[in-house]
Amino acid sequence: MTTALKETVGRYGIWSVGLRSEDPDRRGELTEAAAELEELGYGAVWLGGNSSAANAAPLIEATSKLTVGTSIQSIWQHEPDAAATAFGDLEAAHPGRFLLGLGVSHAKRVEQYSRPYSALVAHLDGLDAAGVPANRRLLAALGPKSLRLARDRAAGSIPYLVTPEHTAHAREILGEAPLLAPELGVIPETDPSRARALAREFLEIYLPLPNYTNNFLRHGFTEDDLTDGGSDRLVDALFAWGDETAIRAKIDAFFEAGADHLALQVLDGEPRDALPRKAWRDLATVLLD
Repeated sequence: MTTALKETVGRYGIWSVGLRSEDPDRRGELTEAAAELEELGYGAVWLGGNSSAANAAPLIEATSKLTVGTSIQSIWQHEPDAAATAFGDLEAAHPGRFLLGLGVSHAKRVEQYSRPYSALVAHLDGLDAAGVPANRRLLAALGPKSLRLARDRAAGSIPYLVTPEHTAHAREILGEAPLLAPELGVIPETDPSRARALAREFLEIYLPLPNYTNNFLRHGFTEDDLTDGGSDRLVDALFAWGDETAIRAKIDAFFEAGADHLALQVLDGEPRDALPRKAWRDLATVLLD
């Protein structure tokens, strides 16, 4: 099944907070954008934030084959039984089109945060009991224990804010079969100062979160790399920026490290919930022609 999943999502998808908007006035804009992404040749859309099957449904209904996944659905805010019911309803209407991406979020954002690994295991137990198949769920796994859990009890991993070096480490733990689909921020800016400023603006909400910073420290960065918005070394490792050749080189580095699919998040200085459709078209020209 995992081989079929890799073929279904293809090599490239789009990661977007904007596409998960619950504003009814934006529904037409969102479904039109999803239809264009499918036409451009992207295999998947990954919905940022604490997204759910309800956010995915309009995009699936507006397209014919695009896979839509949550990235991520918080285990603290969605009970297994309710998540399973929503999964089942969407699966019945559109078989094989939805992937349930799960994660433990962050202690600073969740009041009841406690023993996240144990809570994730219990959540998976609940999904098992409610009939959500392991091969239709993915874990936002960063550390070794979570990656092993993604290997053993899910279809793979959708790590966020990682480097090619982390991707190689994740592939070693996962083995060959599971899907490894990292998110990668793409900054279509050739001026180094401007590109790194955009990256640091984006990192501002993530550097206070230990889940990410501990992962950076595990993979060769130091506390100095985490100060002042992130060092050039950290920024350059985490993001694809520059001209088309430089962006393609960074993307290729992830595939060479073992990624099966990349969830590309365009960062161009616009609000996080914007839909950078021109940039998505430009990326498609580089990657999908």
